[in-house]
Amino acid sequence: MNDILLIRHGETTWSASRRHTSYTDLNLTPDGERQARALGPVLAGRRFVAVLTSPRIRALRTAQLAGLAVTGSDDDLAEWHYGDYEGRTTAEIQDERPGWSVWTDGCPGGESPSEVGERLDRLLARLHPLLDRGPVALVGHAHALRVLGARWVGLPPSAGGLLRLDTATLSLLGHEHGRRVILRWNQPVAQPTVPATGSAGRH
Repeated sequence: MNDILLIRHGETTWSASRRHTSYTDLNLTPDGERQARALGPVLAGRRFVAVLTSPRIRALRTAQLAGLAVTGSDDDLAEWHYGDYEGRTTAEIQDERPGWSVWTDGCPGGESPSEVGERLDRLLARLHPLLDRGPVALVGHAHALRVLGARWVGLPPSAGGLLRLDTATLSLLGHEHGRRVILRWNQPVAQPTVPATGSAGRH
C-alpha cells in the first residue's frame, strides 16, 4: 500500500489574520504564491497516481504553482464549513462563547466535528483502490487535513486539534508493519516571513 502526501495551501489574507475561511474563495497572497513555488523543487520528480485538490482556488493555485499535475478536485477535501463563524477569529468567537473550540463544538450553521470526520472517511475510502496503484497527493486546508490525519490513524476528529498544520507544509500518511501511521507532519519548505505563535489556527 502506498502513501498519501498532504499539502496545505499557501498563505491568504485571512489565514494571515487567523480568520476562519471555508467557502470564501480567497486567492493566495504574494507570500502564499512564494510558498507554493518553493514546494516545486521538493516535489520535482515525484509521481502520483492522483493529485486531488479542494474546490477552492487557494488549493488549486498552490498545486499549480508547485508544479503538480492536478487530476481533479474533490468536494470532500473542502475546509471545515464554519457557518456563522466564517471570517471570524477564534478570539472573536470566544468573546461571545467562552471556552468554544471548533474541535469539540463545531460551528452553528456549519459542520460538526463528526460531520467533517464522516466526509473525510468517505474520501479515504475512495482513495483506497488508488493507493494499490501508487501514491496520492491531496492539496487542502488546515482543519480538514488535520481531521484527515486523525482519521487515518483511527482517532476521533477532535484529535486533529493536536496536529498543528502551517501553510504550505508537507505531511505524509503511510504504513508501518501493516498499520496506518503518520510518517511526517507539518514539514516546512519555505521559511515563514513572520513566525507567529498559534499560526495553526489559520485556515
